[in-house]
Amino acid sequence: MSRLREKFYKEILPQLKKDNSYKNVSQVPVLKKMIISMGLAEAVKDKNAMQDHIKEMTLLSGQKPVITMAKKSIANFKLREDTPIGLKVTLRGKRMYDFLDRFCNIVSPRIRDFRGFPKKCDGSGNYSLGLNDQQIYPEINLDDVKRQQGMNITFVTSANTDSECQILLKSLGFPFKE
Repeated sequence: MSRLREKFYKEILPQLKKDNSYKNVSQVPVLKKMIISMGLAEAVKDKNAMQDHIKEMTLLSGQKPVITMAKKSIANFKLREDTPIGLKVTLRGKRMYDFLDRFCNIVSPRIRDFRGFPKKCDGSGNYSLGLNDQQIYPEINLDDVKRQQGMNITFVTSANTDSECQILLKSLGFPFKE
């Protein structure tokens, strides 16, 4: 069992149940899944870009990403239907906790001028953030990176409110602004 997952079920879950006076363990919010996605606009022009980013995302997440396709054609963007335009990975279970542990303790401090992530959630108990550069991950060899690419990370929780989501993520070690 991963270090963060073990800590969550042995220490954090009982503490959250006690602090928020939940009657049942099932009422305590938990992290269901994490979705990491990249929009690759240059993949339409450069076919090698897609392969490079597939390798990078595989290194980051530990599993192969799914290629997302355009749903409809948009002439102004020179986009055709069923053209590959992005990548996404959905992490659950052990891989999710391992990624979150690395993200909070190793990756976040490597962000330039980092003072914490904003506390703004989406209103339904989930949290999303965007990163400008994939080079902050230690798994990626900087010599192999040809182009800078950002990514979005969404934390899907079973929390009903934003405050429950913030409490859950904070207890898992997520670095929010104070």
